[in-house]
Amino acid sequence: MALTGRAALLAALGSLPVGIWEPGWTGILAVNAPLAIACACDYALAAPVRRLRMTRSGDTSARLGETADVTLTLTNSSRRPLRAQLRDAWPPSSWQPGTETEASRHHLTIPAGERRRITTRLHPTRRGDRQADRVTIRSYGPLGLFTRQGSHKIPWTVRVLPPFTSRKHLPSRLARLRDLDGRTSVLTRGEGTEFDSLREYVPGDDTRFIDWRATARHSTVAVRTWRPERDRHILLVLDTGRTSAGRVGDAPRLDASMDAALLLAALASRAGDRVDLLAYDRRVRALVQGRTARDVLPSLVNAMAALEPELVETNARTLAATALRTAPRRSLIVLLTTLDTAPTEEGLLPVLPRLTQRHTVLVASVADPHIVRMAASRGTADAVYDAASAAQAQNERHRTAERLRRHGVTVVDAIPDELAPALADAYLALKAAGRL
Repeated sequence: MALTGRAALLAALGSLPVGIWEPGWTGILAVNAPLAIACACDYALAAPVRRLRMTRSGDTSARLGETADVTLTLTNSSRRPLRAQLRDAWPPSSWQPGTETEASRHHLTIPAGERRRITTRLHPTRRGDRQADRVTIRSYGPLGLFTRQGSHKIPWTVRVLPPFTSRKHLPSRLARLRDLDGRTSVLTRGEGTEFDSLREYVPGDDTRFIDWRATARHSTVAVRTWRPERDRHILLVLDTGRTSAGRVGDAPRLDASMDAALLLAALASRAGDRVDLLAYDRRVRALVQGRTARDVLPSLVNAMAALEPELVETNARTLAATALRTAPRRSLIVLLTTLDTAPTEEGLLPVLPRLTQRHTVLVASVADPHIVRMAASRGTADAVYDAASAAQAQNERHRTAERLRRHGVTVVDAIPDELAPALADAYLALKAAGRL
């Protein structure tokens, strides 16, 4: 129990001192006798908090940047009305900075034997699982002089999913996919190897695709049309080692890599390809396999939600071995990692022959937009030095990317906002070229 500010003020104005000891206070409070009686009655009439029954309901997941509503139902099983202030405590990252006090505190009144619902609106600022801490209730007496206080543990978890901001690029890439697949009103020839149909020759068509037998049976020249291969296997490999913890803008590199992986997964599943996910540094952090086209995107989003960069050096040798076990037959391996010179030359390059011997490999990396801005800066001596330093860093990345290309690897290097569409374009280019 606790003495309220109202009671303390009345005590200061009292004239007949008596001594009472209040646990949690550091001394003797001087109050008058009528006030002492009023406080005792007020405390006795305050509803007990230990006998309250509470349950939770509401959202169990939300995308980063969106809100989640969690409802707390309180039942007052006592014979006294409850007048209370309630605090629903969650981790600090469950709200935008400066909004926790307003969002987590509630005032309520519950008559005896009735129930009420209150809703706490979360606005998470980080991915992962947010677990409710405790519900603290301060019950006031009718005079507001004394309070009862207690806490309850009411478990609830809200999983904060990746935001998937690159989904806005999906319609345009699906339109290009339909063009490649020959499903638009104007049939175009894909560069795949699966025969689709015959159509009449038009000027500009490659003569290598004339079907001479069909032409002999008709009065016009017939040309074979092809469609990109379907039911191919794509393995998305997320490097969760220390280089993925580097921040570009307001988020770690890992977040930009996940966003690009989600767009590619959505596009590939619509194309009829099978998509798996492997997150690895020195051990498997997440593995998604064997999902249908309908289930693959929710499964990937759920698996990525709890991923965090690990401050360890990625073991490229065991990563390659794990990828080869996960993709036993020919696949497209999309490795989302760094193009920094040291980790690539010491880790990735030595194991590339094992991957490229059996699979098509695509390496995607997040470039730092600050370096791009520095390279374009001019006007002062400091800006020129910054530009020279940025140009040197960019040249090192370009040399590293060129070494990967000499091993037959397709390389995508782009800033966070451009990485996802660039990776999707690279996938479509490989599909159009018949390399899948």
